Amino acid sequence: MTQLALVIDLNVCVGCHACVTSCKEWNTSGSAGALADERPYGRDPTGTFFNRVQTFEVGTFPDTQTIHFPKSCLHCEDPPCVPVCPTGASYKRPEDGIVLVDYDKCIGCKYCCWACPYGARELDGEERVMKKCTLCVDRLYDAALAPDERKPACVMACPTNARLFGDIHDPASEASIAIREQGGYALMPEWGTHPANHYLPRRKTTIRIAPEAIVRADNPLKVDGKLPKPSPDSPSLDDSTSW
Repeated sequence: MTQLALVIDLNVCVGCHACVTSCKEWNTSGSAGALADERPYGRDPTGTFFNRVQTFEVGTFPDTQTIHFPKSCLHCEDPPCVPVCPTGASYKRPEDGIVLVDYDKCIGCKYCCWACPYGARELDGEERVMKKCTLCVDRLYDAALAPDERKPACVMACPTNARLFGDIHDPASEASIAIREQGGYALMPEWGTHPANHYLPRRKTTIRIAPEAIVRADNPLKVDGKLPKPSPDSPSLDDSTSW
């Protein structure tokens, strides 16, 4: 059975929020419809987002690290949000494992929000329905897009390739290989929801620099005495600049 999911590499996420803004832009204009923004430029702004990046520090000064932690719906293989929905609006697709919400059935009761241990559900303040990440399902099967663009908008926008996408049940997929080889883990497995999305842990990396790259070398023009020299008659900085 196919289970599409995101794999997020915390080692290379720089907290740029490109995934947040691209998600908001694509889904606002896509099948999910408008995502509310209340007082976006005022005091205490609120809004509906499918993806958020939480940033915090760990460690004790001076040995501290800044962690950027993107989080959205984890498309659990046993999603607790589905059985509690009184109208059947929340459902899991058998063909690809994506958890979605049928807005026509949703009554905004927030049961799914209370059941989700990850806080991945948000009530749209304007439409009064629960909304969440769809893995950009409208992109995945869009024949008008090039095959390499049939991925979630956040994956396409990430400048550091911190977000991978694929079928985690396929051992040959990029997502599965990353989980297997880099110690990928699920968030809060003790809840028994079996999140499909995984995270790759922060890890020490070895910087490989050639010795000559870290030894300061003089400009060869300086060594050869060929650096350009201004004429004594040329205007100075004081002549051409008003301080």
